[in-house]
Amino acid sequence: MPLDELSRETIEAFRSYVEDSVAIDDRYEPAERHDREDESMLATRFAAGPACWFEVVVRPLIPQIRVGFLTNDRQESEEIVQAVRDSDQSIEAFVGLAFGEAGLDWKEPPVEHYDEGDGYFHFATPLDLDELRDVDLDEIRAKTLRMLDGYLIAFGPAIEQGELGAEDEEDED
Repeated sequence: MPLDELSRETIEAFRSYVEDSVAIDDRYEPAERHDREDESMLATRFAAGPACWFEVVVRPLIPQIRVGFLTNDRQESEEIVQAVRDSDQSIEAFVGLAFGEAGLDWKEPPVEHYDEGDGYFHFATPLDLDELRDVDLDEIRAKTLRMLDGYLIAFGPAIEQGELGAEDEEDED
């Protein structure tokens, strides 16, 4: 079912808000859009390293926003899973702590870790909406940005460790 023009405008306003808000934060790379042609998933990604991204996805047909982290590097995904195990917490508590640091009171948010068969390993938290136009609400926009910040707080250290490891290998050559 294709989106109508009003839905497209609503989604565009939300995505522009997120992208503009993140653009002033030097912890994130510039936004890149990765949308499905059928408009079932409209993804905005912010590079976090050579093979990893933070992501905000609008799923208008559900309606839902998904915020998370993805990588196309199996080893990076496994290192993140190991970092969570090393914390002696569930993935939900691990992300929930980071959400708390980002100013969001959501102690154990759902966190899905999956491979859609597209070569990407996802860690994502869904935010269900009552209706698509809820993306216009200030509280939904603020929550989305805090969720994104929470994922950066949660997974940023593991990403940095991976990058440091790559530099160490280069120094040995």
